[in-house]
This record gives sequence, structure tokens and C-alpha cells, in this order.
Amino acid sequence: MINMNAVVRRSLPGVALLSALVATPVAIAADAAHQPSPMFSHGMEDLNAGPSNANDAARFLAQATFGPTDADINSLLSMGYQNWLNDQFTTAPTSHLDYYRWVTNPAPDLDENAGSTTLRESWFLGALGGPDPKNNLIIHRDQLRQRVAFALSEILVVSDQNALLAQFPNGLASYYDLLVNNAFGNYRTLLEQVTLSPAMGVYLNMLGNRRADLSLNLHPDENYAREINQLFGVGLYLLNDDGTQQLSSGQPIPTYNQAQITAFAHVFTGWNWSDCTSAGFSTCGPDYNTGLNFQTPMAPFAAYHDNGTNAGNDLISKQLLSYPGVVNGGVLAAGGTPQSDLQFALDNIFRHPNVPPFISKQLIQRLVTSNPSPAYVQRVTQVFKDDGSASHVRGNLRAVIQAILLDKEARYGQWDQPDTFGKLREPLLRLTHFWRAMGATHHCGRNYTVDSPPNTVTYHYLNQPYRYAGYVTAWGTADSVYGSGVAQAPLNSFSVFNFFLPSYKPPGELTAAGLVAPEFQLSTDSLIANATNSTAGKAFGLDVSQPCDPDDDNGDVVINRGQDAALAGNANGGPADPATRLLDAYNTRFMSGQMSPYMRQVILNTINPISSADGADWRLQRISRALLLIQTSPEYMIQK
Repeated sequence: MINMNAVVRRSLPGVALLSALVATPVAIAADAAHQPSPMFSHGMEDLNAGPSNANDAARFLAQATFGPTDADINSLLSMGYQNWLNDQFTTAPTSHLDYYRWVTNPAPDLDENAGSTTLRESWFLGALGGPDPKNNLIIHRDQLRQRVAFALSEILVVSDQNALLAQFPNGLASYYDLLVNNAFGNYRTLLEQVTLSPAMGVYLNMLGNRRADLSLNLHPDENYAREINQLFGVGLYLLNDDGTQQLSSGQPIPTYNQAQITAFAHVFTGWNWSDCTSAGFSTCGPDYNTGLNFQTPMAPFAAYHDNGTNAGNDLISKQLLSYPGVVNGGVLAAGGTPQSDLQFALDNIFRHPNVPPFISKQLIQRLVTSNPSPAYVQRVTQVFKDDGSASHVRGNLRAVIQAILLDKEARYGQWDQPDTFGKLREPLLRLTHFWRAMGATHHCGRNYTVDSPPNTVTYHYLNQPYRYAGYVTAWGTADSVYGSGVAQAPLNSFSVFNFFLPSYKPPGELTAAGLVAPEFQLSTDSLIANATNSTAGKAFGLDVSQPCDPDDDNGDVVINRGQDAALAGNANGGPADPATRLLDAYNTRFMSGQMSPYMRQVILNTINPISSADGADWRLQRISRALLLIQTSPEYMIQK
């Protein structure tokens, strides 16, 4: 049997950095368990009646949000799973494009220049929630919607690693809003809006893609045709409804061939910028003055679309995906328009039997567990195929997300499958969890002016607790492992294949056991070591109690250790005044009550000796050490 916590322990080269912090003045009992006790932990009540305790609530929120807070735990306990979900389904979405407009519009807005940091500020606003920086009376609390949008952004990938996209943060904000607004909508609608997004058109070369012209040796680009099938639609091989591969003579069966990709490439021709003209099809481009055409779906141009009627230049046969019950055998009739041909092609993909298990399993992986059982996948697949309503809707993401989170395996899998259930937490999600749990706000910074020819621009970071900025913390969450120790930012992956593959198997025990662990592909030795150092800096140094440097232009995102000071000790500290209440609170808030007796004792042995003799801030010292040890522990790293 494989224990994922143990695998993490063996893969952490940075753990030695913590040795100086871990003193053991009290011996640890030889029989102290390395696993939490499952006794009385497996719920007996109907799932819709839960959660039954704070730990169950925190665990649900770890899957459905960017990290539990005490307030959210109490709210979920009061509302119950179903009422909480219903509330989240109807909560107003946080708009990233609205944030971009607030930053860039002239007075009464900020009238600043925007960049990739602007998108990261708005993303953290959605991820952390709370008051809007423009109007503090508006509270952003669409946690589930934002969490699902992030999961979708790792399936339907665009990235600011693309040089043109990096110049238009409004285009990326518009794309992310598309994911946000469709997070509880229909997957077919989402697929069409993604296809016609200028950001996707730039990223995968559909924008400006034109019909073949053999006299000019021009052929349609196949990039989007391939990726919409391989990554956004049907995957590489035929699947059963439970996500397992169908086999023929012991070999997987491909879902498509090269000729079909070529046919799709011809379908995806004749689309360009919304403000383009037919005469300027080959020369039009992004609006470098306003960027507005990045915020409008691509427009069709029939003269540049292959509708199958030009025998001299164009592909005649358009055999798309073929499967039982497919319309017209999957063959696109000649003579259509760019719009009608696109509709046929997207329907052809969406109705393929592979789409429900292929997309459902990836959403389960992003939210709940890397290795869902075939039965779990099949239950969610059935909901994707038919949402159970009178209309029997296919692709209802609201129903799919509810099925994923309320499935018995999601709620009790940590006890029923203790050796295989769970997932390695993504570095970015570890950061948002840490910040949300510790009441993070933007701290310090000032209003400062710089020359930005032909204008002079003032940047506004003074008294902006909900404008999440700062190079070390928010802005530094990029592809570099250095500085932030995160190496992950929204819409920032190196390729269309995301930061990690859903099928990735780390070498060693997990591969031998036939288990996948996608997030391990991102967890390199360098990242783990730098993440440990970065976590130490956040746990020990960054706090709202720190004085501000008057020369600090942008400030940073900091935590509020003082919120937990009363839990850290009642008297003067030391072994006679243990920090058990603090550790109990952190066990729930960070680990959903799953901290093992062994880990609990190690941490108590480390923080209990700290007393008033160590300084007036001894309670904060206890908090900092507890946070560091929890955040870098193998038990926390694996979300169970």
C-alpha cells in the first residue's frame, strides 16, 4: 500500500532546513501514530445534512474554496452543504475585467498603466475574497465560482508566456471572466466562448486562420484543431464512462486520426478580430491603443473560410469525429458558413461519448483527489451526460460540480481509501490557503509618481488593504521558483499542457502502484527548497504589526498573527502553559482535523518551551513556528 504523505516526506530535500526549529525537550511516545484516528470520523448522516463538525466543514472548504477561514467554517456549519452550494451558485461573480478598468480608467478611477501584475492583483482579490478595493461595501465571496474557474483555467489553457498576450492584460482578464461566468453554466457554451475568444485565438493560432490557397502554399493552421480535441474535448484515447481506457487487442483506441485533425483545421478558418474587415483580413491586428478588440469575440469572414466548395484549393471531405449516433456520420456538408460550420464542429466534439468522463475526471482531480475510483468518475460522468432535470441537460457544470463535491468518495474517501486518496496541494493554492486562514491584507505602500512618456502616472498603494500587490508575495508568484517559492501564477503556464499533466506519474512508488500525482510534476527539488524558505519568511516576518518603510512604493501582502495571539497561551508560556488551543485551531483550519498524534506532539514539543523569557512577542513566536512546521509538513502537503 502507498501512503502519499510518506512519499512527500521522502521527496522533500528542504526539510533539513527546519531541523534547527524542532527541539524535543519532551520525548515522543514510541507508539505515537503517524496517521489520524478514523474512529467516529466517518459520517453516518445523509450527506446533505452535513457537515457534522468543524473538521468536516474545513475539509469541504479545502476542496471548494481557496482555503478555509474560521468564519467560513462557522457559516458552512450553520447552512449545511446544500444550502451553502445553492448560495454560492447564485453569488455575484468577481469580475477581473472590472478590476482592470478601475486600475486603468481616468479619474475618478486610478488612471494607471496595467501589466501582468494587474491580473494577479485581481486574481488574488477573487481568490482571497472580502471587500472590493474600489468600494469596500461590496464583498467578494464567490469562492466556489472562482475556485472552479481556476480549475477550468488549468484545462482550457491560455498563458501570458505568449508574448502578445503578455502585452494585453485586459485580454487575459476578459478570458478569465469567461471562465468565471461559465463556471456553473454549460460546457458546450463554454467551449464555444473559449473557441471565439481572441486570447485563445492568439494563443493557439485560430485567429486569422484562413482557407487553403495552394498558389501561395497556404494551408490552415492545425494548432487549435488538435488541442480542442486532445485537451478541451475528447482526449487521446477512447474511454469508458468510468474514465478507464477502452482497449482493442490490449492497446488503447485513438479518438481521432491526422486526417480528422486536418478536417477540423479547415473548419476553424475565416475568424479574425471583431473590428477587422474582409479587405484587411491578412493585416489587421490587436488595438494597441485601447486593446478593446481583445474583449470582443472573434468575427467571421466567409471569404477566408473553407466551406468545401472550392475544389481547386480546399479540402472537400470534412470527416470529423465518428462515433455511434453522430449527426451525419460526423461529415460536415459543403456550402456552410463560418458560423454554421463552427456550430457543427463544436457539437460534434461536445456530443462525443468521451467528453463526460474526460472532463469530469479532470475536475475531480483539480478539486478533490488525483486518483478517483472508477465508480466515482462514473457517477459524475452520468451527471455530465444528464443532469437529472426534466430537460435532461448534458454538460451542466453546476450539476457536475455539486456531484463532485457531494459524492460519498469526496466526503469520506480519506477514511475509506487512506493510502490512495488525496492530492498534492498546488503551490499557489497553499499560498491562498495560508493567506485566507491568517487574515492577509495588503500592507504599506504609498502613492507615487513615475514618468511614463508621454504621460506621468501615479500609482496608488497607500491605504489599500484589499489591493493585493507586492513583488515578494503577490507579483512574485510567477514561473520562477525564486523569491516567492511558488512557481505558479494564474494564466502563466509554460504551455497549453498546463503546469502539470493530469496523467503524470512521479518515478518510484507511485508509478509502481499505478497512481498518478499530477502536481508532483511541478514540485521540483528547487521549488521545494525555495518554497520552504519563502514560507519561513511569511510565517516569521510579514505581519500587519510591522512598521512601514516610507520608501516602500508598493507594499506587500501580510498576515495577521495577532488574530490568534489569545490562543497561543494563557499566562507566561513554557511547558506549564501549553499552546494546545492554538494547535487545535490550526489543526482544523489548515488540516481539517487530520493531524496525526505524532505530528501534533512534535509541534507541541517545539513551541511549548517558548515563554515570556523569550520576549514580549512570545505568543507570536509560537504562532510563527507552528505555521512554518504545519505549512512545510508532508501531512499538510497532501490534501486529504
